[in-house]
Amino acid sequence: MSDASAAPAPAPAPAPAAETNPSDFIRDFVAEDLQSGRFSYVHTRFPPEPNGWLHIGHAKAISVVFGVASQFKGKCNLRFDDTNPEKEDLSYVEAIKRDVKWLGYDWEDREYYASDYYEYLYELALKLIRKGVAYVDDLSDEEMRVYRGTAVADKHNITDTPPGKNSPWRDRSVEENLDLFARMRAGEFPDGARTLRAKIDMAHPNLVMRDPVMYRLRRMPHYRVGDAWCIYPMYDFQHPLSDAKEGITHSLCSLEYEIHRPLYDWFIQQAEVFPSRQIEFARLNVSRTVLSKRWLLQLVNEKRVSGWDDPRMPTISGLRRRGYTPESIRDFMSRIGVAKTDSMVDVALLEHCLREDLNKKADRVMAVLKPLKLIVENWPEGRVEELDAVNNPEDPSAGTRKVAFTRELWIERDDFQEIPPPKYFRLFPGNSVRLRYAYIVTCTGFDKDPATGEITAVRCTCDPETKGGNAPDNKKVKGTIHWVSAESFVPLQARLYDYLFSVERPMDVESGHSFMENLNPDSLQIVDGAVGESSLASAAPGARFQFERVGYFVRDSDDAGGKPVFNRAVSLRDTWAKIEKKGGA
Repeated sequence: MSDASAAPAPAPAPAPAAETNPSDFIRDFVAEDLQSGRFSYVHTRFPPEPNGWLHIGHAKAISVVFGVASQFKGKCNLRFDDTNPEKEDLSYVEAIKRDVKWLGYDWEDREYYASDYYEYLYELALKLIRKGVAYVDDLSDEEMRVYRGTAVADKHNITDTPPGKNSPWRDRSVEENLDLFARMRAGEFPDGARTLRAKIDMAHPNLVMRDPVMYRLRRMPHYRVGDAWCIYPMYDFQHPLSDAKEGITHSLCSLEYEIHRPLYDWFIQQAEVFPSRQIEFARLNVSRTVLSKRWLLQLVNEKRVSGWDDPRMPTISGLRRRGYTPESIRDFMSRIGVAKTDSMVDVALLEHCLREDLNKKADRVMAVLKPLKLIVENWPEGRVEELDAVNNPEDPSAGTRKVAFTRELWIERDDFQEIPPPKYFRLFPGNSVRLRYAYIVTCTGFDKDPATGEITAVRCTCDPETKGGNAPDNKKVKGTIHWVSAESFVPLQARLYDYLFSVERPMDVESGHSFMENLNPDSLQIVDGAVGESSLASAAPGARFQFERVGYFVRDSDDAGGKPVFNRAVSLRDTWAKIEKKGGA
């Protein structure tokens, strides 16, 4: 690819489109740049490092960079910032591409890799050496921290530290630096022996400006270029110059990079390349989870979860396996907007967005998680009646299905009480309820295991005049329960997922303690004895359903001893809707 700084400027961008809505402050920055003539078009990029799987925080960044490009009729690149051979892998590249596509975004033919720019970056490093603003340094990592004044600095306050002091090798001649840098590339020195640093200001109040490292020696094969290089560019050097090469107008990134913006601009100015502009926005923080690849990797490595795609993980793949839809995640992003300051978003809002989407899309079925036998005593043995059941009351086009009604049925164990508590409208001796889509039944008794005292079956009679919701006024009942035929059903395993962490802010721990101590021991409950309508046997992985009165579930790719597995995506109870109704949102 040719250097964008030398390319002719594209035609001026038209007015913003109305279909997307990035935050006002980013939109205003971009619009001002177009009106002032700073740029004549809009070109953004999503630049993940392929060292882990994307999480919902990345989904926010994706929605912003693609959304801004779409609104201003521009383009958005997918570029992998793959300059660290120690942690990067092709499997992560493929996972990232799959997740971005699944979210509904398309980079078309604009897929790039920083590793393809190694020669270009090397030439720019030589240019900075020749200008006298870069030098080869012999300090070790520990010595460098001492000289920079960061050996005892507060890592959370990198703008208020004592001034550093110059390296003894800072004033090497241009010729010596060029020679040493060429020999670094040739592999003449051991790993860590030398670095290439920018010559800026060792007394600068911003630590990132204190002669940052541009290149380090690292003999490790790269997943794309193999052993072709033994020097690798650092992120702060590579990133702005890769943006410039691609003609990126607006480098949109999270707020932690605000402190790096002066260095971003410095490298662009000194290299005399396309003047990309960096704009920061607040990163996403969601309650009861962690959004850092480092901490997520620790969860995976310590086997606290089954993998990157564990449905309890906030990764895109985990959310997909949990049953989330791309539309629900995009809706979540549009609701939270983009701010300039960090804040915590309640995970209940994310769940609310999923419920709203699945309520419109998911077919209803009946499934019983903890089955208890219900015997309809006045129903003939062997008689099967096919009843009509509505697939989705929110979508008339979804039609109906047939469910088999038989003498013996399964009901939820919690839907019967020998001695009911107050305001209990389900089954108990003498009480009547409606069986969903079927008949009103009246409890006539129950069977109990004399040894354990456990209820083994409930007995009832049905009223044939009350079929399918029809009932005289004198036969109305207050309770409706779901059921599954005990003669036509599929056994299944239900996995009930809860929050991975038991506290709102898992990373808020006292010194000497680990965030792992905040893991929720009840984040997964496996229910092996569940049963469902027989149609669930043919459900494809990824198919989503509402198990009536239970929750929203998705068919997992796993089987459990030949039984289909269904993951609970979210319960039916919507805490966010209640908060919103009270005006607390």
